[in-house]
Amino acid sequence: MKQELIKLIKNTKSMYYNFPVVAILECYDGKTFNGVNIETSSPAAGICAERCAIYSAIANGYDKKDFKTLHIGAASCEIVYPCMICRQTLLDLCPENLDIALYDLDSEKIEHTTIKELTPNSFSKEDL
Repeated sequence: MKQELIKLIKNTKSMYYNFPVVAILECYDGKTFNGVNIETSSPAAGICAERCAIYSAIANGYDKKDFKTLHIGAASCEIVYPCMICRQTLLDLCPENLDIALYDLDSEKIEHTTIKELTPNSFSKEDL
């Protein structure tokens, strides 16, 4: 999956922060959904790669039960973790045991985590 992430880097739009991030959501049926970060001059109007991939899957009729692995990489750092907005999205729209594979695109280093590990003491629909 690392080579697919590297190919996606060219599709990012990171002209303000110069922090290109890519994500690929892999589903159990083998279908994948690509996501890239897209920045605008108003930061809140952009989107992170992780949410881009998840929203694309949902728009195509997939649901949390279909999500197997979220692969994430960034061009400008070794390992990048999802931001807090993305973590909340993952918490709300993905299974808590979703495998999150974090790639260093310049080496063979890959870390694995889950939403549950990334969001201890989290706030979710159960708290409403």
